[in-house]
This record gives sequence, structure tokens and C-alpha cells, in this order.
Amino acid sequence: MTGSSASAHRETAANGHKASSNGTELKREDGKVELGKKVTLLRGISIIIGTIIGAGIFISPKGILKHSGSVGVSLLVWIACGVLSLFGALSYAELGTCMKKSGGHYTYIMEAFGPQMAFIRLWADLIAIRPAGMAVISLAFGQYILEPLFMPCGIPPLAVKLATAIGLTSVMYLNSMSVTWTARIQIFLTVSKLLAIAIIIVPGMYQLFKGIISDTSLALHTYHHQNSECSGLHTVFSCTWFYLNFVTEEVDNPARTVPLAICISMAIVTSCYVLTNVAYYTVMSAEELLASSAVAVTFAERLLGNFSIAVPVFVALSCYGTMNGCVFALSRMFYVASREGQLPEVLSMIHVRRHTPLAAVLIMYPMTMLQLLVGDIYSLLNFMSFLRWLFIGVVVLGLIYLRYTKPDLPRPFKVPLFFPVVFCITCFFMVFLSLYSDPVNTGIGFAISLTGIPAYYIFIYFNHRPKWLQRTLGNTSLMICSVVVKFT
Repeated sequence: MTGSSASAHRETAANGHKASSNGTELKREDGKVELGKKVTLLRGISIIIGTIIGAGIFISPKGILKHSGSVGVSLLVWIACGVLSLFGALSYAELGTCMKKSGGHYTYIMEAFGPQMAFIRLWADLIAIRPAGMAVISLAFGQYILEPLFMPCGIPPLAVKLATAIGLTSVMYLNSMSVTWTARIQIFLTVSKLLAIAIIIVPGMYQLFKGIISDTSLALHTYHHQNSECSGLHTVFSCTWFYLNFVTEEVDNPARTVPLAICISMAIVTSCYVLTNVAYYTVMSAEELLASSAVAVTFAERLLGNFSIAVPVFVALSCYGTMNGCVFALSRMFYVASREGQLPEVLSMIHVRRHTPLAAVLIMYPMTMLQLLVGDIYSLLNFMSFLRWLFIGVVVLGLIYLRYTKPDLPRPFKVPLFFPVVFCITCFFMVFLSLYSDPVNTGIGFAISLTGIPAYYIFIYFNHRPKWLQRTLGNTSLMICSVVVKFT
């Protein structure tokens, strides 16, 4: 790792565009070291699909069924969620092509509403949302990678945490060492996810076309949950298609690649989710699906026999792909925030040989490990889930705002205004549902996010920071640099 930005710049200047061992180049613009444009269309698609498809569709895709009250309505809701997600994704595609900076939400809020609002989003991500989300998906990886080894017995909790720690460490190491290999492995993991889904869809469609649809038809018409409501739908309408926007600076030809990758990915994901749910209903009634703790495993046991033992492995690979994609994307947000002066300078440094933002990759590691060991992760996710919708809504509102305040901003890709308006209204409706259905946890999450206001004034706003704070930040940066240099 470079000891300082200046030393990295000097080494680059001395060696020109120096090729690395993994084939990436250090790029220079106005004497600055930058990340290379290594994200192609295929890699962009793998990032989006790889982060959207996690463990949920394999383990427990029953939230929509539970809250919609019938199988037919639940399938329509899946389709509607896919269309609304496409509206949001296309809105982000416009933002990604008119502002060719990495950082995703952070960059767009900064541009539209200023540094204080951007910092509050960054603060909530850094201290709670991202570590908790990473911890949950890592625990799912640890659970399912061990399941074939312990069947039919239960897995010791200590073994799960050990496997989780190993998986998380390996993801961090991979992202620290090579952008190229991170992208290649993400493609492999995305193909694995799609293969796992195909293993479910193909036998399910065979059953359907074979004529054994009587139980499915019965479920479609007779299952009805009398207490169905929409207050829980915010928990199942997922938005994780925006991760490509976090790495815009590394995308090859972003004006073409970003919108194309988003459209292809959303079409694939929506089709896979709907067809997977239809496949489940060909062998399970709605009541059986609601009762199952791992729907894909139950499905495989009924149709695939002994091959069902491979399903947990596919689920683990799916979780690993989500972990890998999230670390790759989120590290760029911290990298950009450091470059903007809102995080310590060390996070904007690029490893001279590896050409990765190594310190930005590693920043979430200690916090995630801490939450794995001692934190109440699921409570924290409940506290913070509504904030994701709030800030996504703010980002899309920023797109509408910029249409009027900066009409001359170059927009290589421009969506009809109807798309961001509908999606923005949907986001704020989800926030309202959170407040209505769980006001206590929502209030706690809002209070946690508000701690970003004093943090902004202490760490960012004041020009003359206290000397003890300057010493602490300086010593922390030096410690990180020394550790990074030692192990790379």
C-alpha cells in the first residue's frame, strides 16, 4: 500500500502506466492514481445479478405470499415488484450516466442535496446498515456451506461462526488482491446462482407441462389468508440492483454499459423469481411452502431425491456471490467519500501493485466481525431497514430535482419522468408502511441515523479540529498503512 497519496503518484510518474501482475493498469489523470476501467458488460451484469439473488429465493420466499393472502396475487406482486424495481433501476441508470463518479447513493445525494445529507447516509451505512447486512448474508453462507457435512444433525453454532469468519475473510482478501480475479469469480458465482435456479425451474416446468397441475390450480384458487395485509410488503420488496452505480468510474463505456446491464439483469432476475415461485407451487401447496424452513431443499427432496444434498451448496455459493459483489461495490463508496474529504485520507489510497482500494475494502471487516460475535444483527436490521427506502427515495427525488435545477447536465441516457416519480412515491410509501407497522424500531433506526448530524460537525464541518482528534485520525491512518504494507 502506498504510504501516502503523494508517494503513490511519484511511483506512478516514474514508471508511467505500470502494468500489474493481474493485467490491470494504473491510470493517471492530472497526476492522480485512479482505478482502471475493468468492468465490462458481462461483469456489470454479474455484479447486479450476483448481489440481487441471495439466499432468500432458495430459503424462504414466502413473505409476499403471507402478506398478499393468495398464490395468484402473490405471483402478480412478484411481477409488479420487478416492474417497479426496473423503474428505480432505470432512474439510477440515468444518474450513473450523467454523473460518471463512483459512490452510488452517496455521490448522487452529494450532488443534489449537499455534503451534510450525503454524510448522514454514509454514516448510517458505515456504522450499521452495511456491517449488519454483510453479517447476515455471511451467517447464511456459514450455515449452508456446513449443512451437507452435518446432515441430518444440527450444526454447532461455533462451527457456523467459524465458517462465517473464514468466508468473510476470504472475500475481503480476494477484493484486496485483484480487481480482475474478483470480477472473474463474481461471474462464476453468478452462473452458479442461475444454474441453481435452473435446477428448480426446469423440473417445475416439466411437472407443469406434464399435466400435474391440479394441486397448483387448487392452490391458486382456494388458498386465502383472511388476515392478509400490505403492511409487511416493505420487507419483501428488495432493492439491490444499484451496486453497479457504486463502481461507475471502473465501468467501460458507462453510457452504454450501465443501462444495458441494468435492463438485462432486471429482466433475468424478475423472470427467475416468478418462474421459481411457480415451480415451487407445482410440488407444494401454499400451506406447505409457508411451513417450510428451506423451500428449495423441500422442493429438491420431492423431485430430485439424493441430489437435494447439493442445494445447500448452491445456496452457500449464492450467498458468497452476494458477499463478494457487496464488498467490491461498497468499498468504492468509502473510497469516494475519502476522496471527498468525509473519511480518513487513507481510504482513498490505491495499492501500487494490486491496484485495489485496499484500505477501503478492509474498513467494514472489523465492524462486521464484531457484529458477528456480539451484535444483535437482526434487531439492527429492523432498526435500519426503513432508512434504505428513505435514502433510495431521496436519491430518486434528487434525479427529479436535478432535472429542473440542472437541465443542461449531459444525460446520455434519460428515462421518462413518469418512472422516477412512480418509484419515488413507492419508496416513501414503503417508509410510511415501516412507520405504521413498526414505529418503535423505525424510530430507533431514525435516531441512530440522526447521530450523523453531530458527527458531521465534529469530523467534517469545523475547519480546526481538536488536536486530540487530529492525532487519533493520524495514528489510525498510520496503523492501517503499516498493517496493509506488512501483509501485502
